[in-house]
Amino acid sequence: MCYFSGGCTHPSEIYGDTMIEELWPKGPKFNNDESVFRPGIDSILLAYFANNARQKTHFRAVDLGCGSGIISILLAWDAPESRIDGVEIQCRAAELAAENAKLSGLSDRITIINGDLRCHRSFLRAGVYDIAISNPPYYLHGGGKLSIDKNIAIARGEESCTLIDICNAAAYLIRWGGSFFLVHKPERLNEIFNVLSTYDLEPKRLRFVQHTYFSPPSLVLIESRRGGKPTLKVEAPFILTNEDGSDTDEAKIVYRR
Repeated sequence: MCYFSGGCTHPSEIYGDTMIEELWPKGPKFNNDESVFRPGIDSILLAYFANNARQKTHFRAVDLGCGSGIISILLAWDAPESRIDGVEIQCRAAELAAENAKLSGLSDRITIINGDLRCHRSFLRAGVYDIAISNPPYYLHGGGKLSIDKNIAIARGEESCTLIDICNAAAYLIRWGGSFFLVHKPERLNEIFNVLSTYDLEPKRLRFVQHTYFSPPSLVLIESRRGGKPTLKVEAPFILTNEDGSDTDEAKIVYRR
């Protein structure tokens, strides 16, 4: 098991010829590597969805399948008393996540663990987290249009981690009453609810994401609670763009524009 607290043994292998970017002016700094799946708007929306649900800035969270660290960084940035553990199976992505935490000045509160979340019981303790969060692979094994690049295929498809694996880990790691935040594809919503229920994770909030007011949902954001009562709040959809193609007011808030 490898732990990265923000340092990197081989920074030249991480950076290459890429350029460090600010996510927004004076915001977190972020770097990507071509061999690592580049985070998209789904990760940014999930962090926004989770941060909006928290009334306290003091919490402990675990980011399951953290990739290059975007969700962990956004959670920690907006909650200055939080502590985040990110779990990532791909070594290169884990190194990059740790370096991104360091670039953003968050390595004292973000720890990246290079490990297989399916083996979570061997390196993480039960019930110590207030929050679990995950942007998991969306496509079933053998389904979807996956990249020929093995690392990117792992990030997009359930080649090495399934929805069941994610929910199993989340239920074990969060305390009773803790929250699990998930982003996924709407077409798998029935399956998602069934799996959450199996692990005593009760859906409490649901929000669809639409490109425009008239387009069908492309993503769904879900907050479930361990041991929660069976009541579900369906929020107004998140609309990304206006009819003229410009960002909606809420999208501008998410993008920090």
